[in-house]
Amino acid sequence: FHFEMQYIALLADSTMFKLPARHLVRCTTSLLFACAMVVNQAHSQPGANAAQLPVQARAKAVLSVDGLKFKDANGNNRLDPYEDWRLPIAVRVADLVSRMNEDEKAGMMLIDTMNAEPGGKAPTEGARLVTEQRMTRFIFRNVVTATPDGKPGPSRLSGAQISPKEAAQFTNAIQEMCEASRLGIPAIFKSNARNHYERQARGGINESAGSMSEWPKEAGLAATRDMAVMRQFTNAMGSEWSAIGLRGAYAYMADLATEPRWYRVHESFTEDADLAAELMRELVLGLQGGPLNRNSKVALTMKHFPGGGPQEMGLDPHYTHGKNQVYPAGKFADHVKPFKAAIDAGVSAIMPYYGVPIDVSYEGVKYEQIGMAFSKQIVTDLLRDKLGFKGYVNSDTGIINDRAWGFENKTVPERVAASINAGTDILSGFNTRQTIVDLVKNGLVSGARVDAAVSRLLHEQFALGLFENPYVDAERANAIVGQDEFREQALNAQRKSIVLLKNEGNAVLPLKQPTPSTPVRLYTLGLNASIVGAAAYGGYHVVAGDRTPASGNARTTVPSDIDYAIIRIEVSNPSAVTSTYRSKDAATGGLINPVTGKAWGADDPGNIDDALRFGGAFPSEAHLLSFSEMAKAKSWQISPSLADIQATMAEIGDVKKVILNIYFRQPYVLDDDSGLKRAGAILAGFGVSDGALMDVLTGKFKPQGKLPFALANNLEAIIKNDPDAPGYLAKDTLFEFGFGLSF
Repeated sequence: FHFEMQYIALLADSTMFKLPARHLVRCTTSLLFACAMVVNQAHSQPGANAAQLPVQARAKAVLSVDGLKFKDANGNNRLDPYEDWRLPIAVRVADLVSRMNEDEKAGMMLIDTMNAEPGGKAPTEGARLVTEQRMTRFIFRNVVTATPDGKPGPSRLSGAQISPKEAAQFTNAIQEMCEASRLGIPAIFKSNARNHYERQARGGINESAGSMSEWPKEAGLAATRDMAVMRQFTNAMGSEWSAIGLRGAYAYMADLATEPRWYRVHESFTEDADLAAELMRELVLGLQGGPLNRNSKVALTMKHFPGGGPQEMGLDPHYTHGKNQVYPAGKFADHVKPFKAAIDAGVSAIMPYYGVPIDVSYEGVKYEQIGMAFSKQIVTDLLRDKLGFKGYVNSDTGIINDRAWGFENKTVPERVAASINAGTDILSGFNTRQTIVDLVKNGLVSGARVDAAVSRLLHEQFALGLFENPYVDAERANAIVGQDEFREQALNAQRKSIVLLKNEGNAVLPLKQPTPSTPVRLYTLGLNASIVGAAAYGGYHVVAGDRTPASGNARTTVPSDIDYAIIRIEVSNPSAVTSTYRSKDAATGGLINPVTGKAWGADDPGNIDDALRFGGAFPSEAHLLSFSEMAKAKSWQISPSLADIQATMAEIGDVKKVILNIYFRQPYVLDDDSGLKRAGAILAGFGVSDGALMDVLTGKFKPQGKLPFALANNLEAIIKNDPDAPGYLAKDTLFEFGFGLSF
């Protein structure tokens, strides 16, 4: 201790001679280390009461000090402060930052996709990103399934199918590669959400559940209104993710579902700010255990600050035609509220959105009309200074190369400098460290700013215990992922999420139970007939009316003796159609935007909108949320078709026998012309299996879900809706937020 203090005094005295900054950093580190040792010695001998943490090394040696084990991360055969897990994280971070060179610091500020090849093999690119670019953060996009097909991934944003064991072997291989680096800094893998019922997964947005437990979509979790369900969900998700070495999540969306036309409503939980705040708190507490610690399963990156829901005309800022965020109702504070709850709970990271705030003032500040990740007013002044966020800021993917809204005419280095100086700590979808190195060298980004970013980022890796043991047991991964307990809990959450909107005379549901003497006959569209007719439900006689190759692509008409017609309805924007979108095509991008008077593709000289690969309808059709209008549109598809649904209702005669289950991926409009409201029973789903639906229809489980967002009764209400305000006028509301029947 006296040696350390003498060293500090010597360096402090030397500052009058303008000692280089790196020595001053080492001085501060030494002071912190000395103070920590004083506290330690005040209680006992160093490490005397320390409980040994798990330490596993594959590329470096393990040191024995004071009878305890430590990883020799830098291979110098002595215990350095950043390797000593007994010390406070701040001490370890400061010591490591002082040892890092410019390349290592710059590499830490980058995150990009790294997928496993078939079989879980590490890609050739992995070595380049780790050894050349010095990166330690990666986005994992492989589908994890018990039955991988062995094929290469269809695109960079959609990785190959691999098993849980192969996923664990892959992350272990990359961790070993990182451990072998000069300082042995471990990697952290992140993923978009992947534990939900999802038939329309889009690379770069979300992932299919694969063999992981399959819970209802986010709105379905909100519909349960059950925080015990949320705790089960976070336990299952955290266990499955950590079993394969997936320790970070680009999740969840704290955005409010106030703009029904926004395609990404399906990833939002609710339109209600208070409910969203409660859910965000539960997510942080469940997955992180509050502020990050060694028991945290998954570190969260909450998105998209300060709330991506209020998109102008519901258009998405992944595309040039959807850059603008608007707040005509003055509800900016409501959209910030869920993020404040996450911050107070200790969320590790926050992601700003691509969007540009248009004519927005909040608490006396008028925000610049630039993308959120480039805005010091948003990232530093609001998020850090006003809301007190202490974690790191992770940009959304592609803000440097593709979606630099407000900086379209700037160079890549100018965009990088603007985002870092605004307060963004790590750039997603970018993997060229030299750009940051050159900016520091040329004085366009300060070394102190880089050190601050690197320190925040390192805190996550230290807090999760990755420096001691970043590896997982690949042999156990298959047994943990998708285990029976998690699957049953997920199925129960699906049941609880179903909302009963209509039950004519309280008499249509539950379904009559068949007996040997009184069979009950069901006609179905959009359901698995073998599940509907299973013995577990009493053995219904089922006629499937779906158009199939076996039926000559013809719908089976409704038999005259049918007791009920059950129709499951899903709506999509089929990629076979939306992939034909081209900004320069007169038939798609060349149509006129009624607000601007210009073509939808007018602001897309680089054609980055082509194919609409991040989902959604043609921009000219994004507002067509009523069933009648969707049925006529090119980029919307109702399954089964509205014509088949209407024909079925006509054939059955008594429409009270018709039961509709509608997957509200967005808040669609049950308009009068569609005739859907005439059905005897209507249930809203938010991502549920046929089995969960049948459990509710038959009364094995009574419906208890509550709507997470209001449903309008006419399309005009959707179009005139203030994007930042929840709900509609009473005259325009079919079902209000929180509505839900039972029997």
